[in-house]
Amino acid sequence: MFGVTTSDDYQPVTWVGRHPVVVTTLLVALHVLLMVLTCFLSAFGGAAFLNLLIFDSAQVVGLGHVWQIITYAFVHAPYSGMALLWFAFEMYMLFFFGREVERFIGRRAFIGLYSLLLWVPTVFLTIAGLWTRLGVAGSITLHFGIFIAFAAIYPHVEMLLRIQAKWVALIFAAIGSLAALATHDWASIIMLWTTIATAVVFIRLRGIGPELVWWRNLNWRWQPKPKFRVVPRSTPRRVVEPENVHDSIDPVLEKISKQGIKSLTASERRALDRARARLLKKSQ
Repeated sequence: MFGVTTSDDYQPVTWVGRHPVVVTTLLVALHVLLMVLTCFLSAFGGAAFLNLLIFDSAQVVGLGHVWQIITYAFVHAPYSGMALLWFAFEMYMLFFFGREVERFIGRRAFIGLYSLLLWVPTVFLTIAGLWTRLGVAGSITLHFGIFIAFAAIYPHVEMLLRIQAKWVALIFAAIGSLAALATHDWASIIMLWTTIATAVVFIRLRGIGPELVWWRNLNWRWQPKPKFRVVPRSTPRRVVEPENVHDSIDPVLEKISKQGIKSLTASERRALDRARARLLKKSQ
């Protein structure tokens, strides 16, 4: 656990013995199960069915296969042994970072974040697909978005080679962008940066993460300045002393004789002092 702040909504979905099962655990189990199923379908002539699930902008726009906006992330095609090893690493990353994000923002917010990371990038791909055909399959970018959310919550946590999480996220984003540019893989570029933007905006809108000083200063500059109003200076009221000192002090002296000097209020003490000063001045 990286932080002490946890959400009140962080509750296990169920328990297996003494071990809690959270949403992240269920997602890992679901992806592993679908990977195994995809392997069997690929081995026994189910490739045509899998092609109906992989995102293809031409099919989404032209044929109305809108389910591909979501189903693409659950098609883990086993192209090689290295693909299976990378999938295992991806699931470990989801389990490790997903639990921390879920613990911090809560179960319902985590489901909302995962859902947005699932379909927002492919919606942008669908729009871009009006000009050129784009396709994508697998959940690597989706789960990279979970890591981006983790880095937005804990930007200063040290990770590989004591590098802070925010810099690790930036390095991976730069590597992915350069690799996609080199191969003109526009679908990967769109997926990568819409995923990053979705994760960061979601976390920031919940008021999570370090304060952005530059953003606060920019907002302050654009906010309307308060209008100053001239307030007349208040003048202290002049205390008019009665002409007859004895008339003004007699009630105070009578109170002293009945209740003692400690019964006088602050204003009565001041009146007594003023009367004493005036009598002394007259005697001089």
